[in-house]
Amino acid sequence: MKKLSEILQSRKMARDYRCSHEFQAYGNRLAEELNDKKHRTLYIKLAKNEDRNLLEEARVSVLESKKATTKGRLFMWKLGQLKKAKDEKTNTKKP
Repeated sequence: MKKLSEILQSRKMARDYRCSHEFQAYGNRLAEELNDKKHRTLYIKLAKNEDRNLLEEARVSVLESKKATTKGRLFMWKLGQLKKAKDEKTNTKKP
């Protein structure tokens, strides 16, 4: 039986050269799931600067949608709607 270190050395794992931070990996995964690789940098920027919960809610709603032809556009629309709802919620709580 081989040692685990020998198995790992024999299998050269390909590292994604585009990802050195977690938010880059998340942005790349978003671009691939939404079939919008052309706007990969936009998704990386969103992953870095926006609330991750909002991004996840928008992603889930787009992936559940059966009629979505342009998933990237629907994602951006849904993200805008969620941000507006969040802003309205925080503005109503202030005295």
